[in-house]
Amino acid sequence: MAPRGDRGRRPDRVARPPPDGQPSRRQRGPGKPMNPAERSASGPRRHEEHAGSARFPAGRTRTGPHPDTFGTLARTGAALLGVVALAVTLWSGIDERGTALAFGVLVAVGELTRWSGTEDRESAPLGAAGALAYALLGEQAGHPSRHGALQVVAVVSAAALLGCVPHVARGGGPTLDHLTRRVLTVGFAAICFQPLYNRGRLMGWAGPSYALLLVALLVLTALCDAVLAAAMARSRTRWPFGPLLRDELRATLGIGSAVCATGAVMSLAVAVVGLWALPVFSLPLLLTQLSFRRYAAVRVTYRQTIASLARATEIAGYTPAGHARRVAALSRAVGRELGLSEPDLTVLEYAALMHDIGQLSLVDPVPAGATSALSAEEQRRIALLGGAVVRQTGVDAEVAVVVERQADPYREQPVSARIVRTVNAYEELAREAGPGGPLTALEKLRLATARDHQPEVVESLARVLLRGSLTLPQAG
Repeated sequence: MAPRGDRGRRPDRVARPPPDGQPSRRQRGPGKPMNPAERSASGPRRHEEHAGSARFPAGRTRTGPHPDTFGTLARTGAALLGVVALAVTLWSGIDERGTALAFGVLVAVGELTRWSGTEDRESAPLGAAGALAYALLGEQAGHPSRHGALQVVAVVSAAALLGCVPHVARGGGPTLDHLTRRVLTVGFAAICFQPLYNRGRLMGWAGPSYALLLVALLVLTALCDAVLAAAMARSRTRWPFGPLLRDELRATLGIGSAVCATGAVMSLAVAVVGLWALPVFSLPLLLTQLSFRRYAAVRVTYRQTIASLARATEIAGYTPAGHARRVAALSRAVGRELGLSEPDLTVLEYAALMHDIGQLSLVDPVPAGATSALSAEEQRRIALLGGAVVRQTGVDAEVAVVVERQADPYREQPVSARIVRTVNAYEELAREAGPGGPLTALEKLRLATARDHQPEVVESLARVLLRGSLTLPQAG
């Protein structure tokens, strides 16, 4: 229990040591005020302490990010598993070198064709399918295989590392996390299948039952990969685990299902016709991968078009430079904190980028584009005009709804509109208040939770700012 004198004291009021060479309040006496020299020396320091406890809209971050504990453990475990598998395989020799070479080349080619810079969870589907097919390979052209789980991990690790060299040279993509997931998921599948097969436990499985067994193991492996990816993202970003896992499972139903199906078909086909099945069944997945890359390129172009439209208010002088980008980045982080799904986050980001587009209808620009200081009727009129502009641009109708509803009382708004309204007000208040703006803006938002801002959104915004896990674009 805290002492009586410390009860109810705010955290930022905890006693701090005085500057060097200056007496504390206890040394001066309870009734003796500080002299001007002491006040000038202690004032800036107190101001810096307050300013450093929250995020600045212009992009400054807190020092000392949260440690990525689980990610470090996962990377360490994958590295140890890969090293042990390589050492044991090189010591005991490689079984069926032709088969190992064929699957190694397939995995390496799949990694070489990996794309980066998209939101797709599996960026190397061919490499993943080849690795899973090798992990679940029981026979080759009617002859039982002799390789074990450690050889599978060794071949896949070496091939994946070789295929990632060009990506590392170009500096593209989260290669380390990608390799960690590849090694751990393939190791899981191989450990589940190879010991049972090598001991003869699956000799009685044939036909449909054997195929169903492979599909069941692939589904279980895909679930484990989704949990691993969500846990690593949770440890790295501190976002809620549930929405991250939901997004990973949703992505698994897309390209992940094609990867699992291709891996199962490759394993069954090699068991019947041999290694010639690998190039035959790789072609459909390569075409699928090409289609996904084109789709990802279209999405990137679409977002760039929306961002260009959002800059119209900045070019015309209605809003400060970078305002829309900062609001969009912070809104997306708050949406993550509140557990929105990936499609909802996309709508939220687009609406945040275009939330001020209605100001183009004003004859006289609002000073600094601060619409939160206008009357409720004027804010609603600007929001309705902005929604009408968004609908004419051909953007998704959900984005227009969010833009139109951002000026309504929060109890009547969808969640995305509540987030845009609160984040936009925070950015404007923090900019007006100067260096101490973040704390002042949050206090004003908390005081306005009766009608204008939802308390849960304000507190989620405070957690995002306090965590300092977001780097916003610089002003200008």
